[in-house]
Amino acid sequence: MLSTTTDLIAEARAAGTGIAAFNVITLEHIEAVAAGAEITALPAIVQISHNAVRYHHDVMPLAAAAVAIAEASPARLSLHLDHVEDTGLLHRTAACGASSVMFDASRLPDEQNIAATRAAADWAHRNGVFIEAELGEIGGKGSAHTPGVRTDPAQAARFVAETGVDALAVAVGSSHAMLTRTARLDLELITRLRDAVPVPLVLHGSSGIPHPALRDAVTHGMTKVNIGTLLNIAFTDSIRSSLSEDPATVDPRRYLAPAREAAADAVADCLKAINTSGISGPTQ
Repeated sequence: MLSTTTDLIAEARAAGTGIAAFNVITLEHIEAVAAGAEITALPAIVQISHNAVRYHHDVMPLAAAAVAIAEASPARLSLHLDHVEDTGLLHRTAACGASSVMFDASRLPDEQNIAATRAAADWAHRNGVFIEAELGEIGGKGSAHTPGVRTDPAQAARFVAETGVDALAVAVGSSHAMLTRTARLDLELITRLRDAVPVPLVLHGSSGIPHPALRDAVTHGMTKVNIGTLLNIAFTDSIRSSLSEDPATVDPRRYLAPAREAAADAVADCLKAINTSGISGPTQ
């Protein structure tokens, strides 16, 4: 069933558990997220990134598929737009069926990021949209998810107060697009950020983090856990295996179906890993 990100995050935070958010690129990705959520009876967030929108040349087709799959599923699923970098796409959030957006002005200098994010948050709240954001450049070290960068709790508190965002992505040791699960998280920093910031914390780049560490991140204060590359690895490895076993295959269903199943298994594993309280979504 189609839910709102506001409800899923609020319920997870109140229960002291995590809510996983999965970046999708194809119809099969969306189906895999729904299947994994159904297997575990746990809620999940389907995310469409700005890069995925660029790939498809428009947000509407993939978003419409996500909404249709969520509405038909017994699992509780919400739709989120991820790393939106311009107001044109931001202002299509509700129209495409998404209930939340991550607005990313982190490439701008600090004060410009705050101003742009505050304007985005004002628009989001006028339109009933939950908004996530992140701090940008910290001391000239790069974006919030550059390896080695860490979010300062005092700066995080100021950013949230001045922008009015509903959730904050923080840098605590993870990095986007990691192919190996070797990231080491600063759990003490997560706790300090949780205590300093009044809104839910979001962990990006979670594909590079082993499951036990993801669980630790949730128990120390993370609520929303973003996962993308891990699904792509499972999906692509399955396709490679299928084509290797039968190089003459030309029907994409012959290799996409097992790839979708492999991604669904990865979704289910992640959902179970960050579920620290037994919370689950009602089924129809």
